Amino acid sequence: MAHYVYPAVFHANGDGSYTITYPDIPGCISEGKSLENALYMAQSALSQWMEYLIENKEAAPAASEVHEVHAGPNEFVNLIRADVKDTRAVRRTVSIPKWMDEQVAAAGISLSRVLQDALKERLDTT
Repeated sequence: MAHYVYPAVFHANGDGSYTITYPDIPGCISEGKSLENALYMAQSALSQWMEYLIENKEAAPAASEVHEVHAGPNEFVNLIRADVKDTRAVRRTVSIPKWMDEQVAAAGISLSRVLQDALKERLDTT
C-alpha cells in the first residue's frame, strides 16, 4: 500500500460548505457540505487522483511543505493523507483438488472472486 500526504487548501464558502484544492495537483478539486464532510471528501479526492496516476503509470508530483502553502481569506491549509492500494490484477498459480475444480466449473463459480473475497475476510480488509 502506498501512502501519500499533500497539503490541501480549504476555502470556507458562505453557506458553510468548503471547496478543497491541492496546490501540487492541479485539477484535483472537491467540495464538502460541512468541515467533517470536506475532510472526508479531501481524502477521497486525493485517493482517487493517486489511483488514477498509478493506473496510468504516471509519477505522483512532489508535495509542498505545509508551511510553503499560503492560505487566502476564509481559507486554511491542512495535510491530507491517502492510503492507496494497487488494485491491478496479478496472476498467481494455485492448486485445488480435481473434484473441487469439477464442481466449481459445473457451478459456474469464479475462483478469482472466491479467493479475493476469502482473502479480504481473512486479512480483515475492505
